[in-house]
Amino acid sequence: MIATGLLDPRAFWYLTRGTGIVALLLLTASVALGVLTTTRWRSPRWPRFALGGLHKHLTLLAVALVAVHVLTTVVDGYAPVRIQDAVVPFVSRYRPVWLGLGAVAFDLLLALVLTSLLRARIGHRLWRRVHWLAYACWPVALVHALGTGSDARSGFMLVAGLIAVAVVVGSALARVWFVADGAPPLRATGATAALLVPLAIGLWFEAGPAQHGWAKRAGTPATLLARRSQTVLTAVRTPPKVALPTTSFSSTMRGRITETNDASGLVNVELAGTLTGRPGGAVRIDLRGEPLGGGVTMTASGVSYVPRGTRTVYTGSVTTLAGQEVVALVSVGADHRLRLDFRLSIDARSGTVSGTVAGTPVPSQ
Repeated sequence: MIATGLLDPRAFWYLTRGTGIVALLLLTASVALGVLTTTRWRSPRWPRFALGGLHKHLTLLAVALVAVHVLTTVVDGYAPVRIQDAVVPFVSRYRPVWLGLGAVAFDLLLALVLTSLLRARIGHRLWRRVHWLAYACWPVALVHALGTGSDARSGFMLVAGLIAVAVVVGSALARVWFVADGAPPLRATGATAALLVPLAIGLWFEAGPAQHGWAKRAGTPATLLARRSQTVLTAVRTPPKVALPTTSFSSTMRGRITETNDASGLVNVELAGTLTGRPGGAVRIDLRGEPLGGGVTMTASGVSYVPRGTRTVYTGSVTTLAGQEVVALVSVGADHRLRLDFRLSIDARSGTVSGTVAGTPVPSQ
């Protein structure tokens, strides 16, 4: 059972999306902690070495999740993504620019991790210069996520993106505001970049991934688009599964009654209402006959019932009419038959009808 679940293509799809989003959030937290470390902030509960260790481990965890993200994308096989597309930018056949940005972000992240591990050998100055790549890695990863992900317009993805932007912008502005270790023009440039880069990404998103037709413009192969269109068309044409009443039920009915006379002197009575409770739905009774003392002597009838939440229509006729008690037999196909027992109260002045309806499934003959 476990092996079957892991081989399910949907499992790879969820792993790909889930690890990608979590990796972006971890990278966001890592960047924010890195900025917080440069401000020399500390507290009795969180000394600087603890912040540095947390920053390091978050980055390593982000790299591990990106690796899973890449492997599940390749194994899934839905999109033509190869393993080399994850490390060599802009060579993929699938959305080459936006997938290529993901490769760039991954390469930058690997450079940050490797230089951090070799910091004692390469020296602090080179390590610090390379570490500035973190500020480029994060926006590139965000644009990759929005430009490549099929769920970029989903609510959870938008929330994750907004959280990431708020955290990084807030930490960058705090770095500029509280640490006066640079010339004013340099600090002003940093603050401007912290505001303009997210704004540019937001404007690009609204004009690109947020619009219909982005999949084609992003570079999705025509064969994959055709396959998706056929899948959607099949899903639309396939009749939806419906839940038919399989046990007895009792519902309350409320509706209206209308009565008309035709040229032959016969009267037509229509009762239409909705049912509350389970399964609920809509019901209509049509009676035709000779008027008799405020009622009707039935010569013809028709009954229809649609359970709530379905497109299934039971149709049939009245089998018993005794005052305001009506019994009808309706069916859909040969295997689903219902007996409907109506106990009605009719207000002729207001034209309303109310009462109860008891439904009983009838075994197939």
